[in-house]
Amino acid sequence: MTTKLVVGLDGHESGGRALDHASKLARLIGACELLVVYVIEWSPYSFQTPEENAERHKRREEEISTAMERVVNPAVDSLTTAGLNARGLVRHGNVADTLNDISKAEGAEQIIVARTSDNSISKRIFGSSTANLVMEASVPVTVVG
Repeated sequence: MTTKLVVGLDGHESGGRALDHASKLARLIGACELLVVYVIEWSPYSFQTPEENAERHKRREEEISTAMERVVNPAVDSLTTAGLNARGLVRHGNVADTLNDISKAEGAEQIIVARTSDNSISKRIFGSSTANLVMEASVPVTVVG
């Protein structure tokens, strides 16, 4: 049986730390698939103009394509070149909810993410995606420093 690990990338150096840890874990486990995920933060509750709504689908598709090209595909390529089993996904939504939903749908054993050093006031008031994921996830979450 293959163990699945979901690796959440953020497009920054911190995502690379999560990827490094996940690849080490995958080597220790052996039969392991790494599912590299990038979530484009998106809220269905944001207010948009009629013009924005008309362009929404096209813009979402462009964002997915860009994220796959710039973040996910290079990460998956580096993992497969290193001999690991990996594939990638890009989704829109709330980061914590989306990573948790993907882990449940895929039957993942664990989610691996990295914390960022962003200390903005909004993070202090509303919490970070990482903190929300840790509190809400239905599988264990490893947070890489």
